[in-house]
Amino acid sequence: MTERVRVAVLAGGPSAEHEVSLQSAQAVLDALPRELYEPVAVIIDRQGRWPVELRRESADVVFPVLHGPFGEDGVVQGHLETLGIPYVGCGVLASAVAMNKVAMRRTFLAEDIPVTPGVWFTEHEWRTTTDHRGLVKSLDWPMYVKPASMGSSIGISRVTSMEELRAGVDLALAYDRVVIVEQSVSARELICGVLGGYDTPDASLPGELIVPGDWLDYEAKYLSQAEIAIIPAALPERVAEEARELSLRAFRAIGGYGLSRVDFLYEEGTGRLYVLEINTMPGFTSRSVYARAWAASGVPYPDLLRRLIDLALARSGS
Repeated sequence: MTERVRVAVLAGGPSAEHEVSLQSAQAVLDALPRELYEPVAVIIDRQGRWPVELRRESADVVFPVLHGPFGEDGVVQGHLETLGIPYVGCGVLASAVAMNKVAMRRTFLAEDIPVTPGVWFTEHEWRTTTDHRGLVKSLDWPMYVKPASMGSSIGISRVTSMEELRAGVDLALAYDRVVIVEQSVSARELICGVLGGYDTPDASLPGELIVPGDWLDYEAKYLSQAEIAIIPAALPERVAEEARELSLRAFRAIGGYGLSRVDFLYEEGTGRLYVLEINTMPGFTSRSVYARAWAASGVPYPDLLRRLIDLALARSGS
């Protein structure tokens, strides 16, 4: 009998996405084929304390199902690099760039990848100016206010007035010292999954998010039982292919490896696609649109996990 691969599944952590991470990790643990893998759950608490000290001898590969700061921003990836343990997903640089929306937008703009109009400023700039409207003068109402480094729709506000803008910035500053404000676009929200190595990644069929209100907030994503996506999306073939190509361009722009989910805004009236963001460790819950997009593309969930682990081992030469 072939010896099973020991997979340490990291979950939890001190970010605001702790609970989401636990849901994702449980789905991974449940779906890993036991004839191939020996999974071990490693739950990091909210203070960042590890229950065990990982060593190269204790795990063949790590599956860091961690979302948000600490787990998706390159911090854990750098720690695993120092330990010499192979791990699933993007490396330090790609994780850090994708997690910070300012760095991400700068990268996309440099690569001529279309993004919506936006501005960003620091907490110091916000606190010391007497002209808050001047910081966002290039944008029109409504706008979206976001912390620069956060996911799962945490800390995000849709604002239509100066009063709402001030409240939205205060909320965003509770999670980050840098705030990004983006122009609202009347558009359909699409997603596309990317899977593969540095040179020949593949893009899944696009899906469309079902947005119950103005935007898909944390409650709709993780607490509601309502359907959140249509996969594959009903799109003109040209748009679907453009979304897949832009997904691969965004993935390569940040130096992605393993997996990412790319989110889009599709403006039907003009036919334009905007890349909203790229997530290097998207949700892996049973409702995960990333996993569902790949299932619709012919890669069922257990096979998806196997391919991700194989990519992690291949990168390390294991």
